Amino acid sequence: MSNKQRTITSAVTITGKGLHTGIKTTVTIKPAEQNSGIKFTRTDLEGSPEIPALAEFVVETSRSTVIAKGEARISTIEHCLAAIWGCGIDNATIEIDGPEVPILDGSAKLWVEAIEKVGTVEQDAEIKFFEIKNKISYTVEERGVEISAFADEKLTITVNVDFQSQVVGMQYATLRSRDDFNALISSCRTFVFFHEIQPLIEANLIKGGDMDNAIIIVEKSLSASEASNIAKLFNENVEEVKEPGYVAKGGLRFDNEIARHKLLDLCGDLALIGCRLKGRVFATRPGHKSNTEFAKLIRKEIKAATELPPIEYTANMKPLMDINEIKKRLPHRPPFLLVDKIMDLGDDYVIGVKQVTMNEPFFVGHFPDEPVMPGVLQIEAVAQCGGILALSKVEDPENYSTYFMKIDNVKFKRKVVPGDTLLFSLNLLEPIRRGIVSMGAKVFVGNELACEATLMAMVTKTKK
Repeated sequence: MSNKQRTITSAVTITGKGLHTGIKTTVTIKPAEQNSGIKFTRTDLEGSPEIPALAEFVVETSRSTVIAKGEARISTIEHCLAAIWGCGIDNATIEIDGPEVPILDGSAKLWVEAIEKVGTVEQDAEIKFFEIKNKISYTVEERGVEISAFADEKLTITVNVDFQSQVVGMQYATLRSRDDFNALISSCRTFVFFHEIQPLIEANLIKGGDMDNAIIIVEKSLSASEASNIAKLFNENVEEVKEPGYVAKGGLRFDNEIARHKLLDLCGDLALIGCRLKGRVFATRPGHKSNTEFAKLIRKEIKAATELPPIEYTANMKPLMDINEIKKRLPHRPPFLLVDKIMDLGDDYVIGVKQVTMNEPFFVGHFPDEPVMPGVLQIEAVAQCGGILALSKVEDPENYSTYFMKIDNVKFKRKVVPGDTLLFSLNLLEPIRRGIVSMGAKVFVGNELACEATLMAMVTKTKK
């Protein structure tokens, strides 16, 4: 299989009612650029605010997964995300004109069918994987909840559900390959226990629930009057239930449909890690709360991995460019030339080094009794390193200069003091267009992240 990212080939639109709000909304899944990930957009709100489909934006999980950013909020995202995940889509924009994603038939089946109708297309960028190296686990002991992931070269997910129900019993479901999701998991519907229905209604929920989008689990026989109450609630003919069992339109789609739906929900919630996963996942009694908390743990591991330096620098490593070669590329000169070596340079990245000594002129005043390298000079140093990357794209770099346009998301993590060796790491965030360069920049001291920022600059010809 290809390791290239994918997006949907063309837009697909689905309209339906929300399970809890009952509000009719229209969702359009659109293609998106590589490396952009999955994002929701509330088109009905001013400015069409975006909400990234990432675990840190989850704000509620009581009966569905809800994400929010600012005033924008979208609920019941899990089935749509599971379908996008199952279809192997890495980048997409999901536009919605209301607060809740339609429930449709209670599964991911109709989402999958819509996506498969138009297909997906390969993009140039490589797929982003996070590979489990050490056990990651989320547990709630008093409720018997546990989700754990272990190292493996591929992704497998196993779910075990136990509601202490004579009807459901203990059920298991396993997904051994993402390729099996659409056929074996996507059609499994959401469910509700009969005794939960009235409390949910009283809580102003399941306004859009009916027999077309849910399985009802009946723990004891229902009289004709109780069956009639279901019929009134859901505007559906329901016969008397003479023994415990399932009330499901067309019957169960799988004997273990309950466990398979829980696995479907887990796939949708794990899509919130923002990349593909390699590892063996075991989940016991999972729910949206545990799923998303587990996804947050993985997000922390991903962030920690990205905060490691790209190389293990040692003083005896031979540089790609020494200071004399750097002076041929950059117009800066001492005391304002703040890059000593370029260790590596690729199509979309550069790695550089600066040795910080007590002889730096800025230490005279910053500060006499506690020398600390100013943060603005850390930014200037890493930006000069980025200039090497930007100027590598022109044939005669000595005739060009780079100028700052914007600096965003600056964070300083530790002090930089005399004796520190700074390792600069910069990556292009998008292709250079019309001389505009956008880069993600990190400064390391050893294995510690000292500074990070997003830089934008312009490459301009200065000599004819």
